[in-house]
Amino acid sequence: MKHQIIENFDPNGVSAHQGIFGLPFDEETAELIIIPVPWEVTVSYTAGTAGGPKAILEASPQVDLFQSDIKDAWKMGIHMLPIPENIAEKSSDYRVLASNYINWLENGSQEIDRERFVAVPDLINKVCSEMNDWVYEQAKKYREKGKLVALVGGDHSTPLGLMKAISEGHNSFGILQIDAHADLRIAFENFKYSHASIAFNALKIPQISKLVQVGIRDYCESESIMAKENNRIVTFYDSDIKEDMYEGKAWKIICDDIVEELPNEVYITIDIDGFDPKLCPNTGTPVSGGFELEQILFLIKQVVKSGKKIIGFDLVEVAPGSAGDEWDGNVGARLLYRMSNLYGASQGKLNLK
Repeated sequence: MKHQIIENFDPNGVSAHQGIFGLPFDEETAELIIIPVPWEVTVSYTAGTAGGPKAILEASPQVDLFQSDIKDAWKMGIHMLPIPENIAEKSSDYRVLASNYINWLENGSQEIDRERFVAVPDLINKVCSEMNDWVYEQAKKYREKGKLVALVGGDHSTPLGLMKAISEGHNSFGILQIDAHADLRIAFENFKYSHASIAFNALKIPQISKLVQVGIRDYCESESIMAKENNRIVTFYDSDIKEDMYEGKAWKIICDDIVEELPNEVYITIDIDGFDPKLCPNTGTPVSGGFELEQILFLIKQVVKSGKKIIGFDLVEVAPGSAGDEWDGNVGARLLYRMSNLYGASQGKLNLK
């Protein structure tokens, strides 16, 4: 069946298929399944990232399928599951509750409103835990079918369930985190599963032997101390990277240094705000500085060429702009397609030159 689908599809033409990148594959014929998670309950600055999966899906047909260094990359097959409306609705409902609670905190936690807000963290933690469980079950289901699995958020809290599902198939692996933020806060704003706590929560998974952070440039003192004192964490701060480059150190050498810190099996989590904000102006917490798209794709390619295996990845915090503005979705879609192909190449599904 997949052979017939490939024979009948023209990768150079206009596709009438509604799937991600206009590809003709479904969950049975695709090698890679992408889980969309339209969730942003704990976002602490600007909302919108729950619309990320839809924005990427809508922009994705504009991505050309040809990859000069991966022959017939599209033939691996990529399929994004339907965007779950129940998850989006729950996110919208509880986002209001969380936002009101955050405003109360920011206004000094007035005693007069304490009774109104005291139970909010438990409610939010419960619903976020349910979201994590749903992601875990989806990931487990498709991994048991032999599929590669990736995730598109939503905020950065969304991939924890995928990380847990992947951990069940590996004795030890590392995480490569591309991000402007360290995300090492403990229950930020009293939310256990905050988007600002994903790295801290991931380190609770015993199989994760190393967390290598790249591009960090907005973090608090407690996160700096944790990164320094925890021997599982190695952080390549954006300012240090830039200073090395200004002094003449090549990006290839810096990438070699990063890759050397990674164990043999690697999960990659990409927060779009790790890039220069010109590439993601509508993300929830943009920070000046960051990377060009090709810099990070070069880094990921070096991971693959080193022989280390990518065992999963996520792309989070892509947020659509105003009506008619597809820029963030367009960048996100291009990043997602290339990451999918590098993941496939790392797993032996595709050949990388």
